[in-house]
Amino acid sequence: MLQDLENNFSELEKKIAGLQKSHRNLTEKFSELNTEHEELKKRYDEERKRNQVLAEEQKHIKLYSAISGNPEHNRLMKNHINRLVKEIDFCIAQLQNSGL
Repeated sequence: MLQDLENNFSELEKKIAGLQKSHRNLTEKFSELNTEHEELKKRYDEERKRNQVLAEEQKHIKLYSAISGNPEHNRLMKNHINRLVKEIDFCIAQLQNSGL
């Protein structure tokens, strides 16, 4: 009976040691994955910002092409001018309503 208890206790100690080792391994893996996740988030943010800059540059290039007389971009230029005129009209209307 005492031998059975010792065997059971010994098996429990082995299982506990195995679980502790697994827990340490999982904790280390979690830490590694968390670090990798943070790095990927930073990289994603940098790429998103870069993409926004490139989109703005592309927009400006199209606008410059339209200004220089490129027939493909005339419509873009007309739309841009119309947008600016509407903004100016809106500002004038606000100034008139405010009594200035």
